[in-house]
Amino acid sequence: MGSGFGWSRVEEGPDGEWVVRTVPAAQATKTYRCPGCDHEVRPGVGHVVAWPADEQGDVADRRHWHSGCWRARGRRGPTRRWS
Repeated sequence: MGSGFGWSRVEEGPDGEWVVRTVPAAQATKTYRCPGCDHEVRPGVGHVVAWPADEQGDVADRRHWHSGCWRARGRRGPTRRWS
């Protein structure tokens, strides 16, 4: 578990195994682009960071998702920019 982040867990889905870490709103201090909706994840918004479980959490593979977009990724997938 990284400093200031929620607990990490491994999730398995049709798109493989992912390490998923919850970022509480109080610890969300930067703006990111969600690959699920291509909108900004703004500072102060709780969200998740996910990366392929086999990548050992390489920073280049981490993506910050809105929590709802992460849960819905099986129905709609990432936007074209990220696929």
